[in-house]
Amino acid sequence: MKEHILVINPGSTSTKIAVYEGRKEIFGKTIRHTTQELAPFSRVCQQYEFRKEAIFAELENNKIDSASFAAVIGRGGLVRPIPSGTYRVNELMITHLTDGSAGEHASNLGALLAHSIAEAIPGCQAFMSDPVVVDELQDVARITGIPEIQRLSILHALNQKAIAKRHAGIMGKSYDQLNLIVVHLGGGISVGAHRKGRIIDVNNALNGDGPIAPERAGTIPALQLVKLCFSGKYTYEQIRKMLTGKGGMVAHMGTNSFMELNHMVQSGDPKATAVYNAMAYTIAKQIGATAAVLCGQIDGILFTGGISHNKHFIDVITEYVGFLGPCFTYAGEDEMSALAHNAYCVLTGEEVPQTYVG
Repeated sequence: MKEHILVINPGSTSTKIAVYEGRKEIFGKTIRHTTQELAPFSRVCQQYEFRKEAIFAELENNKIDSASFAAVIGRGGLVRPIPSGTYRVNELMITHLTDGSAGEHASNLGALLAHSIAEAIPGCQAFMSDPVVVDELQDVARITGIPEIQRLSILHALNQKAIAKRHAGIMGKSYDQLNLIVVHLGGGISVGAHRKGRIIDVNNALNGDGPIAPERAGTIPALQLVKLCFSGKYTYEQIRKMLTGKGGMVAHMGTNSFMELNHMVQSGDPKATAVYNAMAYTIAKQIGATAAVLCGQIDGILFTGGISHNKHFIDVITEYVGFLGPCFTYAGEDEMSALAHNAYCVLTGEEVPQTYVG
């Protein structure tokens, strides 16, 4: 009897895999990929055969029979904007992830790997769930002062949704009964307004909008940025990296490690302390703006992601925003178990899988 779920979460230089029996993890591994191993691939989508072989090798080394998989679920990639949910991987999704029409990212490999692995196993299903492009924005949140530019919903949707639902369960409520602000603190930072089960507003966590983050510049004064773009000193790619990838904390301090920044602060480094405080300050401002979206009716402010392990940093932010509502910390990321849970709910009929129509 098929009873296992394989979960796949590709990162830029790693592939996390886990095997679940129902909701219980029975195996987990992070497979590391060197720069040299990935160098032959000019595009992310070309890596999936290489990564698939690495996954099967790891499963074989640990005597895990792939024939026992009822489902394979991959981290969601950059497809067209879609509502929250768990989706069967179909040909249109594969096409959009392969051609990179919505963007190139390692997460694009999640559904490609899920499909390729499931296809080789009789009776196995392939899914993708809550990608970063989950779009539940209210219409007013999309409008900017430039008609040619609309605000986009790009966020840590999988972890935000999982933590919001987890918190609701702890409170003895359902997710769609609550108004929550969920603050994901990682390499990028997303602050989402969750109103009765939908993320109606959020900063674009991929493209540099919002707070200063370890690898994101955050919101920048527009005219000063335009002047920088036309200064003749930088290429488009260099400016893009300033905003996302090499902006924010890494631009100021030369590291994207919040732990390193924290060590610098503890050693009395004045520049590190200034950047640390500026990050907390801009996160608090974003939370305040999000509180306005919810008209001040807030059942909880939830902190999650890797940086939320740092209690002092959370305390600094809470000093600014604690008056808005009760604050709770769910440190780390819950993405692997969230993916497994979503696949399990489909397999047991608790959730109906959605169809990707692009």
